Amino acid sequence: MTLTASSTHPSEPTHLTLTPGQVELGLLRHIHAGGVRLSLDPAVNSGMVQSLEAVQHIVDNDEVVYGINTGFGKLASTKIPGHQLAQLQRNLVLSHSVGTGEPLAAPVVRLVLATKAVSLARGHSGVRPALVDALLSLFNTGMMPRIPSKGSVGASGDLAPLAHMACVLIGEGEATTADGEVVSGAEAMRRIGLEPFVLGPKEGLALLNGTQVSTALALTGLFGAEDVFSAALMSGALSLEAIQGSIKPFDARIHAARGQPGQMAVAGAVRALLEGSEIVPSHPDCGRVQDPYSIRCIPQVMGACLDNLTHAARVLRIEANAASDNPLVFTDTGEVISGGNFHAEPVAFAADIIALAISEIGAISERRIALMLDTGLSGLPPFLVHDGGLNSGFMIAQVTAAALASENKSLAHPGSVDSLPTSANQEDHVSMATYAARRLGDMVNNTAVVVGIEAMCAAQGIELKRNVAPTVGTGVPSLPPEGPQPALGRPGVGLKSSPLVEAEFDKLRQKVAFLESDRYLAPDIEAVRLWALAADLPDALLSILPSRA
Repeated sequence: MTLTASSTHPSEPTHLTLTPGQVELGLLRHIHAGGVRLSLDPAVNSGMVQSLEAVQHIVDNDEVVYGINTGFGKLASTKIPGHQLAQLQRNLVLSHSVGTGEPLAAPVVRLVLATKAVSLARGHSGVRPALVDALLSLFNTGMMPRIPSKGSVGASGDLAPLAHMACVLIGEGEATTADGEVVSGAEAMRRIGLEPFVLGPKEGLALLNGTQVSTALALTGLFGAEDVFSAALMSGALSLEAIQGSIKPFDARIHAARGQPGQMAVAGAVRALLEGSEIVPSHPDCGRVQDPYSIRCIPQVMGACLDNLTHAARVLRIEANAASDNPLVFTDTGEVISGGNFHAEPVAFAADIIALAISEIGAISERRIALMLDTGLSGLPPFLVHDGGLNSGFMIAQVTAAALASENKSLAHPGSVDSLPTSANQEDHVSMATYAARRLGDMVNNTAVVVGIEAMCAAQGIELKRNVAPTVGTGVPSLPPEGPQPALGRPGVGLKSSPLVEAEFDKLRQKVAFLESDRYLAPDIEAVRLWALAADLPDALLSILPSRA
């Protein structure tokens, strides 16, 4: 990819050049986030032109080739005369525009437009370069086709959702402007300065066949999973400090002895987070031999999640660059060959792997919440609040976390194992990739809440330990007298964590105040959910993520 500033003015978007086959995850994350303009590498234009000429040669010579001058699916044996080819492509787009459900969010649609442009520009689709330019014009003007979120089984491509995208290009359907106004497809084309297209042979089919919607949804899930993953490592470090857990299980030698790359990376990231902590060395003789697994096995569990995200990221990067429509044009021989690159099984498996990781990130985070609330395990006041009984503290916040972690277990059931035949059994095995990827959004939000609640509880625990000294002779903690006081041999009192953890603690305290007594917690939970999704975290965490490496 190439990134250049389109203007010296700081409000101007960054200009990104797409080179089909070489688009990296970092660029895709930029596209998802918005604030960029796209153009194609000019070198790919000749390949598209040659592919278009190969299709025209077939039409001129009245050869019968699927997708160019035949019906579709079960109707592939029906030859269509030349004077009806334009109507054939238009009918294809209109008849397939049968999606339902809420429209896809703008970040997803941005990825759909970009990856469809990349796929067509590979030079195997037989479409005019002007069609690809139009997709990028929609992107660059913020004119997002309204694409219903439901209606694809992820087999012969994401047919219904991509048809809704294609509708705008022919002056049908609807689009949403950058200002949120819903306009007709014809008006959308007028506003970007183009006439609606009369589609040529194969162009409608090339627009509809492909895995761009399921891939865009899976990439969105991947980026969200990375965000909550890094937030969970930070909340885990906060929790470790709150309960005065041991740093020894993060020793590099332990993880090198096993050799799992994600595990080693996570252990290293946690060590980097805690470098310089005053709390870590303050309790060498505290009597705790081993911490519960939710603390001790952070590298093993989160490392496995990272390895799964890394694998899924590799698959999705390849798919985002793929020619996934059908049939494909090979200009070196002039052949047009039917295959099945539109079948989204790789995307479905990747989405299911991401789902497993998201679910486990939330599951182990919820266990750390429960650990901190249990005074017998944590050494902290019950439910992390003074005057327990009168105050319930974080008791029911943990119930919310448990509910969401449990919901994610159901959502993690693999979508790829399902299949329901369509098109009169011509499409007799489908991937369900679009659903598999779409459900990741709910899972990410669920886990963001869980991880945010953990961070809120851990900050509370650190502050309770830091500011509460023992009352001599009673064993009952009490607030210390005014002014600086010695630690009196109680580890954690008055001590700070590492600079990186303290900086995050301060950020959390700007969003959520210390819980002196019970209060309305819903706004706090929303604030920490947004914190978990913001991914504004140290490089020690972000640098191990596939799209940030």
